[in-house]
Amino acid sequence: MASTQATGQILDGKAVSQQRLAELATVLQRLSAERATDEHPPKLVVVLVGDDPASQVYTRRKTTVAQEIGLESELITLPGNTTEADVLALIATLNADATVHGILVQLPLPRHINQQTVLHSVAPHKDVDGFHPYNLGCLLAGDDIPYQALPCTPAGMMSILKHYDIEIAGQHAVVIGRSTIVGKPMAQLLLAANATVTLCHSRTANLASHTQQADIVVAAVGQPNMVTASMLKPGAVVLDVGINRLPDGRLCGDVDFDSAKTVASYITPVPGGVGPMTIATLMENTVNLYQRSLGKK
Repeated sequence: MASTQATGQILDGKAVSQQRLAELATVLQRLSAERATDEHPPKLVVVLVGDDPASQVYTRRKTTVAQEIGLESELITLPGNTTEADVLALIATLNADATVHGILVQLPLPRHINQQTVLHSVAPHKDVDGFHPYNLGCLLAGDDIPYQALPCTPAGMMSILKHYDIEIAGQHAVVIGRSTIVGKPMAQLLLAANATVTLCHSRTANLASHTQQADIVVAAVGQPNMVTASMLKPGAVVLDVGINRLPDGRLCGDVDFDSAKTVASYITPVPGGVGPMTIATLMENTVNLYQRSLGKK
């Protein structure tokens, strides 16, 4: 139980991700040795539209990590004025390309491109982000389907909880944020692990009254230092998804780390907490989709 732990123990997502990536590298070596001469190696393609500096950093990191573990990767960069039709045409080409096993479209997209239209155009069996309605629907239904990839950030957080042997069943979890990328799928994964889940958002009245009852708090709202120690139940486990840059250039999460760590039993830092696990899960999803394309689990 989280409440029996000492306060402020760090959930080191960077260390956990490095372990997971090392395991994936071993899997990829085995798959390479077993691969028939007419089979293509697993490949991830990342599509970046525009020149957003943060997106450039994220995409480079993803392709670099892929190459480090022995996974083929390609970064396709398109100008910011690329039309939605041209983006959809590219994705259609990648969907039909038998050498490509995972497709990731880096968000955010330029304003003139409909994000949902683009994400929905990625074939479900190549949807490495797990954002396609088919895959999200199967997550909601609890189905074990051939082409499912779980959304990377929520799945990465569940992996952190499992690694540190943190009890979920029977616990009260509060998720702050209702996006289809993090909040909603995280709530569903916690439900599937037998937690009692409260999903809060920007219009939740008296947010603190909910978080003060929570054994597990997930903050995914994009507001720097919004969750403070006074909002937490002593011994709570705190997972901070936020990555915010302050005016002085420092990074911080949605949780006021310095105060929260005096109350929480476990807490993720920013950076070095949830972020590395998101990338590790992306790699795991790509390998899983590749194996499923070969009829393997």
